Amino acid sequence: MVAEGGGEEKIKIGVCVMEKKLLSAPMGQILERLQAFGEFEVIHFGDKVILEDAIENWPICDCLIAFYSSGYPLEKAEAYATLRKPFLVNELEPQHLLHDRRKVYERLEMFGIPVPRYALVNREFPYQELGYFIEEEDFVEVHGSRFWKPFVEKPVDGDDHSIMIYYPSSAGGGMKELFRKVGNRSSEFNPEVRRVRREGSYIYEEFMPTGGTDVKVYTVGPEYAHAEARKSPVVDGVVMRNLDGKEVRYPVLLTPNEKQMARDVCIAFSQAVCGFDLLRCEGRSYVCDVNGWSFVKNSYKYYDDAACVLRKLLLDAKAPHLSSTIPPTLPWKVNEPVQPSEGLTRQGSGIIGTFGQSEELRCVIAIIRHGDRTPKQKVKLKVTEEKLLNLMLKYNGGRPRSETKLKSAVQLQDLLDATRILVPRTRPGRESDSEAEDFEHAEKLRQVKAVLEEGGHFSGIYRKVQLKPLKWVKVLKSNVEGEEERPVEALMVLKYGGVLTHAGRKQAEELGRYFRNNMYPGEGTGLLRLHSTYRHDLKIYSSDEGRVQMSAAAFAKGLLDLEGQLTPILVSLVSKDSSMLDGLDNASIEMEEAKARLNGIITSVAKIVNSNGYSECPWMTDGAGLPSNASELLRNLVKLTKKVTEQVRLLAMDEDEELTETSSYDVIPPEGFLLMYARWKKLERDLYNERKERFDITQIPDIYDSCKYDLLHNAHLNLEGLNELFKVAQLLADGVIPNEYGINPKQKLKIGSKIARRLLGKILIDLRNTLEEAISVAELKCNHDHQSASKKTDKEDTDYQSKLFIKNEDMRRTSTTSEISMDQDDDDDKETKYRLDPKYANVRTPDRHVRTRLYFTSESHIHSLMNVLRYCNLDESLQGEESLVCHSALERLYKTKELDYMSNIVLRMFENTEVALEDPKRFRIEMTFSRGADLSPLEKKDDSEAVSLHQEHTLPIMGPERLQEVGSYLTLEKMEMMFRPFAMPAEDFPPPSTPAGFSGYFSKSAAVLERLVNLWPFHKHGSANGK
Repeated sequence: MVAEGGGEEKIKIGVCVMEKKLLSAPMGQILERLQAFGEFEVIHFGDKVILEDAIENWPICDCLIAFYSSGYPLEKAEAYATLRKPFLVNELEPQHLLHDRRKVYERLEMFGIPVPRYALVNREFPYQELGYFIEEEDFVEVHGSRFWKPFVEKPVDGDDHSIMIYYPSSAGGGMKELFRKVGNRSSEFNPEVRRVRREGSYIYEEFMPTGGTDVKVYTVGPEYAHAEARKSPVVDGVVMRNLDGKEVRYPVLLTPNEKQMARDVCIAFSQAVCGFDLLRCEGRSYVCDVNGWSFVKNSYKYYDDAACVLRKLLLDAKAPHLSSTIPPTLPWKVNEPVQPSEGLTRQGSGIIGTFGQSEELRCVIAIIRHGDRTPKQKVKLKVTEEKLLNLMLKYNGGRPRSETKLKSAVQLQDLLDATRILVPRTRPGRESDSEAEDFEHAEKLRQVKAVLEEGGHFSGIYRKVQLKPLKWVKVLKSNVEGEEERPVEALMVLKYGGVLTHAGRKQAEELGRYFRNNMYPGEGTGLLRLHSTYRHDLKIYSSDEGRVQMSAAAFAKGLLDLEGQLTPILVSLVSKDSSMLDGLDNASIEMEEAKARLNGIITSVAKIVNSNGYSECPWMTDGAGLPSNASELLRNLVKLTKKVTEQVRLLAMDEDEELTETSSYDVIPPEGFLLMYARWKKLERDLYNERKERFDITQIPDIYDSCKYDLLHNAHLNLEGLNELFKVAQLLADGVIPNEYGINPKQKLKIGSKIARRLLGKILIDLRNTLEEAISVAELKCNHDHQSASKKTDKEDTDYQSKLFIKNEDMRRTSTTSEISMDQDDDDDKETKYRLDPKYANVRTPDRHVRTRLYFTSESHIHSLMNVLRYCNLDESLQGEESLVCHSALERLYKTKELDYMSNIVLRMFENTEVALEDPKRFRIEMTFSRGADLSPLEKKDDSEAVSLHQEHTLPIMGPERLQEVGSYLTLEKMEMMFRPFAMPAEDFPPPSTPAGFSGYFSKSAAVLERLVNLWPFHKHGSANGK
């Protein structure tokens, strides 16, 4: 191209887009940079020309930037392109595909690009009934393909951004609607909506748990892709913004597979400049949406890159004879504005400690008990009613000897319908007491009915019923010769209660907030930044119990500064692992032995003497912590329990559907007086059998539990004697509960190691993985620094596709550590390769990486883990070793007695970067514990904390206490030696399934580490480039 004056004619770039898009900051920044090269003339068409003028009158150009937005005449632009034949940066015809999500997924699959599992429901008119579409309580089925909740429902219209996520009843049910950002929100949760939409055509797809972070990818040609992480709208729907009001996003590195996917998306839709959404889930990546023309906002480095790539694209198309080499100094660098601060600043990453600022946090592991709950309840009754027996057969497949578990809303509704028919309309009068069994049976059925009716709907997370057949008879088969068995009696067991209270949710959220501000030294809001940038490797595990799951979700809400309902947070961020955090089966025999021995000690008339030569270590005696007058206290407990139960009976006597509304009490207990009475009556009956003159000491913790609950949540009832009962129950419970897990330290260690064996193994894996990754990174960084000193290179790395990443087949495990000694969910493989991209991020230490593992469980696992921590040195294989817990902490633990709601044990690993790599003291483990919400509900009301307690029905959580002496040093080698006899070996964990494209762990892959280390000197390249 030669101009008439003899100079080189400029290439004309026509910008045929709506003015709203043309005036956007990214478009302006990139076009300015293109013009600064001096090779291009940019022609703006403008809305009037685009909308009103004939295409013959549109400006003539060599290259055309044209893309659809609201109100844009795409067909008209296509006609212009056909007429003038300019080079199209983004092809026009494929842009029609982007308006139909069905066609987007079809095109993605055609090019082999992974998408979530999905199915189409096409309706010709609203509410059309379709034979191939089935909806049940917890799933939809399309053409035989079943999608269990949580699942996603998307309109097929690509311009309709109302996307729904439906949650399972086991997590509380409800629906979350995602939409385009409106102010500070991008989603809303509706707990009442449980049925899917039927007014149009929809795509149903699996919900992909992404850890609360989404990735947006932006291509500029097939060889360049920039990715940013942002907080996912599915978690709480609140948009995270910086001080300028812009949504906070952080650049991240793409894996090799993801780079290839970006290239494929670009080619599949013939869109050089293209944005798409990436979901990272369980080690794989999926494309869930393609947006067409998109630019990154607020990244000057990206603007530089995009201008350079577009320049090469345009020159190759229209002036291949011109050199497309990037000039040594980019023409706009002289007057480049200073990049604004993100607003979310973080302070130094070290902490003041033994080694000053050279020590950095590497790992946080916390084992946390659930929050305040309602008392756990159980109703047992033998049933012979045909309606109930038929219900059992209906849900166990018609097998007369099989038990049935009823938990779903449909099953519990069936049971409620049957129970309503069977419950007598009126209570029998006292004259009917001669038929005591019938009276008790009717009362229990009434209790079952009241429990099932509680709350007005079934959430399925805290009520479950078991029906176990007990007796059978032979009956003739109907219409067929022969006999068959039929149950005639079954045991019904209704378990309910144990629900996380409002106070429990508040406690968990407060503790999460405390962790955010105190467990990550010097971070402040930096923890949120760590998490968003994938430098925070977070995993949250929970047992199967609803209260534990909800505690985990509420904690995550406080930790990550989320808002809104807990159900979406639970589904997005919490993983259930019942094998690690549930159940006492492994130690049931030993615990029964401990309880039997405990029963003998308490019920003996003789006073308990705590000595046996252990005056300096009283915790070493059998039954340590039991009050010396336990037998006397037990009798007093029976008397006071009867007194409280009688008062509750009088309150419950008149409770009926009609009378409840006119009760003289301003606040009726959440459970109602009938269920409250059933709770106390059962405790009274089970604590002491008058006929056999036998105590059941296993009821002591339950009585203490009920006292504490009613003092917190039903204080307005002013039950006489409840305060005194609480004091007696607390004295006994403080002795009984710790001894249920072993009557002496050796038995505590045996029981603890059996219950917590898997958890102990997982903790060692977490710590070992952290240490190995940190050492490998440090070694490679050191090697790289040595090489840099002897060999300089001026060449800038501009090949983002091949130089920054390695091929999958090069990823190999190089460590001698067992290949199976990883998290059983393959954490390294799934998460830690997702890294911050330091070329773009406004972060001082882009290499920083913190692993957080949170384990939410019940009291049994907290006691078990603590017992192993403090008594592991008593094992025969560790003779002569000091306890991991110092003497002063052992004394405090002995005096602590109760590990209350939200009690926790925290292990933190620090790396001292000034100590030699081979020195075991480079890594230090710090252990702390908290007693949880260990404030008595009988605190004086003039105390500030007590005032808060009585206003909000909640108890504050005690701060952390050291388990080691100040200045002491615990290495991982020492902890492994002490834990190993009791922990599940790494090789016994299920082997991780390595997904395609992720063949290797981050901490085990030298090639991946080398790639990470290569990113360290980017600030040097930046200087060379004139930045």
